[in-house]
Amino acid sequence: MKRTSTQLAEWPLASTATLGSSIRAKGIEREIRRRLPWLTRKHLTVETGKVILHMPDAEAAEFDALSAIVADMMAEVAELPILPSEAEDILSISSRERHKWLDDGRLQSAGTKTVKLRGRAKAVTFHVFTPSFIEHVLDSGLPEIWREEDDATTAENRRRAAGKAALTRAEKRSAKSRKATPDPDEQKTGLDGWEEFEAEGLLR
Repeated sequence: MKRTSTQLAEWPLASTATLGSSIRAKGIEREIRRRLPWLTRKHLTVETGKVILHMPDAEAAEFDALSAIVADMMAEVAELPILPSEAEDILSISSRERHKWLDDGRLQSAGTKTVKLRGRAKAVTFHVFTPSFIEHVLDSGLPEIWREEDDATTAENRRRAAGKAALTRAEKRSAKSRKATPDPDEQKTGLDGWEEFEAEGLLR
């Protein structure tokens, strides 16, 4: 921590904590602020590569107490669970991809978190992820691999669906053709007096 006489303190924020995400940095800022007294939260900000506590009008004792809280939090920030929006930003994936890969087990949930958002009557529950897992997914380039797998699966499903549709159409055409062709034994010649001619047995 670097401390100045103007009641300002700074702590370095490593890229391993933010994983290169500005959304993750804002999430860390919110989490640290949540540990501070309500009226002092606005004095803490997170900028690129650092956390800043700036309180021009604070007493030294109060500032030192708040600085101690922030210092304790800085030991934990790299392990804070990664929220859905943070994971999407870090991995450059869409919400649809996150849901799909979470459902099929490729994105491994570290559990759920429930929060009540301002302006909403009901609490919201969502899955969170461990930083180590998200970092592994990022470093291994898994999103691109998963997209290729999904594209191949989609193409195969379309091929099967097209084949099934073609078979169904062929069966319908065959059934229609059979219905349109009368049984030879039931065919009528359309000639006048044919029934009597046939009854007389003149063709035997």
